[in-house]
Amino acid sequence: MANIRPFKAWRYNNKLGQQIGELTSPLFDVINERQRDELYQNEINSIHLSVPLQADTPEKANETIAKWKAEGIIKQDPLPAIYVYYQHFTLPGSTKPLTRKGFICMIEATDWGKPDSDIARHENTIPHSVKDRVDVLRATELNVSPTHGLYRDEDFELEQYMDESMRSPIYDSEDYQGVRDVLAVIHDYKVIQKFANKVKQQKIILADGHHRLESSIQYREECMANNANHTGTEGYNFHMMYLTNGASDDLRILPTHRLIHGIEDFSQEGLLEKLGEFFHIKPLADPYDIHEIILGKKWAFGLLFGDDAYKIRLKPEVHEKLNWKFPQLLKDLDLTVMHYFVIEKCLGIPGKDQRKSPHISFERNFAVCVKKTLKGEAQCALITKELDMETVEKVCASGHTLPQKSTYFYPKVICGYLFGSIKEDEFTL
Repeated sequence: MANIRPFKAWRYNNKLGQQIGELTSPLFDVINERQRDELYQNEINSIHLSVPLQADTPEKANETIAKWKAEGIIKQDPLPAIYVYYQHFTLPGSTKPLTRKGFICMIEATDWGKPDSDIARHENTIPHSVKDRVDVLRATELNVSPTHGLYRDEDFELEQYMDESMRSPIYDSEDYQGVRDVLAVIHDYKVIQKFANKVKQQKIILADGHHRLESSIQYREECMANNANHTGTEGYNFHMMYLTNGASDDLRILPTHRLIHGIEDFSQEGLLEKLGEFFHIKPLADPYDIHEIILGKKWAFGLLFGDDAYKIRLKPEVHEKLNWKFPQLLKDLDLTVMHYFVIEKCLGIPGKDQRKSPHISFERNFAVCVKKTLKGEAQCALITKELDMETVEKVCASGHTLPQKSTYFYPKVICGYLFGSIKEDEFTL
């Protein structure tokens, strides 16, 4: 049973809330260095809580929180609520307006590694990123940005209440993605119970925020072990999550490409020779044609070496050589094929080492992949296609996971609209 509950969010004071667009920031795992440096110039931007300066410690982030509370920069709402959050956006190359509708609440952070967990993941995590989030959470006891989970409401019963709340929004601003973010609030206990009842018999699929949720799970385990009087109602049991309707048509999953760097004795010719054993290889005149050329083609990928671009497509008869102990559903996925035949077999990075490999990084922006290979910052780039939601749901149902960074749900939620405390004296309703 997915256990959700309202909470009393910490938010910027009313005066600062009038300039909320200057105080929001991208999530810790998507922000780039330039954005970071610009946002750090604002001493009260939310970036100081979500991504403390590299020279700072998690304890410094906690000092910042205490200072903001003492000075009234952020204040805790007096009443428990769920917070309705709408994101209005368009996709690149389209003028069709889309709106993703959802609500932010606290959800019990049950361990997804156990069969009775109420939350299902679809991706593996990267250990050092989880450790970083645990360190910050342990020091601050504050969820500074919501993760993104999916429930099912085929009849869209909750939308009427969310639409009603949007008649009086708290915030309305445009973010770094060009997305219009709008936040409203529901205090009515009876209405909140309708939301809780809708999701309580469901298993939530985690769309985005695997590292942050895993940090909450690990922190909960720590606190349970140190609390002989654990009841399950303590603040450390919960995690702030943005829940949206998986039955809606507002879910967009963009591809995340792989950049390869730092491999000894790497050569373009040598890699192409190795790939030839498994793939059909076709040179391309223009790297920017890759998306159209691989679109809709099973086991097809783009490969960039600076100005040189190729389409590679697995030879069908080779697929049976994929001997990872996965169910057929996962073996058939493009990303599994890429990680096995390209990254393990041809680049020499074993599957068991790929999660922690310093030779693999991830990039959503295709133009950045081109730029980094041209400048020699990456030895090559592997260009992927997007997944569909049906595939994600099937993988979750199988109990297995996709390779790390397999999905990029768009748009991303932002940090700075509200913060969720799990400190006991601030969490208790």
